[in-house]
Amino acid sequence: MRTKNALLWIGAGLFVTTPALAEKPVKVTVTHISPDGAGKPVGTIVFREAKDGLTMQAKLKGLPPGEHGFHLHENPSCDPGEKDGVKGAGLAAGSHYDPASTKAHKGPGGGGHKGDLPKLEVAKNGNFRGRFKLEGLTLADVKGRSIMIHEGGDNYSDEPKPLGGGGARIACGVIAGEPAMNNMAKKAAPVENKPPAEGVKPAKTEEKPTPAEEKKPAP
Repeated sequence: MRTKNALLWIGAGLFVTTPALAEKPVKVTVTHISPDGAGKPVGTIVFREAKDGLTMQAKLKGLPPGEHGFHLHENPSCDPGEKDGVKGAGLAAGSHYDPASTKAHKGPGGGGHKGDLPKLEVAKNGNFRGRFKLEGLTLADVKGRSIMIHEGGDNYSDEPKPLGGGGARIACGVIAGEPAMNNMAKKAAPVENKPPAEGVKPAKTEEKPTPAEEKKPAP
């Protein structure tokens, strides 16, 4: 009996102390982009769960040397779009990821856009290899969005130019998965009674007489 109780106690202890399984890393393929669409591959970025946030490992090549603004954008698309009647690269990605609607570019952890990431320092040979710690972000934040590299650098401010002054979008990658905010919206969405389609008449419901009407004699 003692042996059986001891085994139960050990089993319970193991069950309590076993850590939860971490989510699988998310790998993103990044390509050059232009007003005509996607071009040659640039490399890959991998997001992994970490304590208090994520780690992000980037292996990129073929980029212009120097500083480049680097951000998480709200839409899962790298397609071109139009702004003020002018076609531009990657505009379908939308704005920086900003779930709190701060409308302020303050850099990583600055209290503004949640999608403001550390800028990239590309070597003279056009390559970048680096690993960042992204505090406050989760895999649910990055899934179903896009990662964007800009032509210019990033001063983590909206002055003197908006969004850090990065300018044109030159490389982009779509992050697979379902966005966190979309999941919340689905759970909270009320059930709507949709009207019948055009040309379709609603079915008539037969009104049954009440017991009093049934017993009432005919005149």
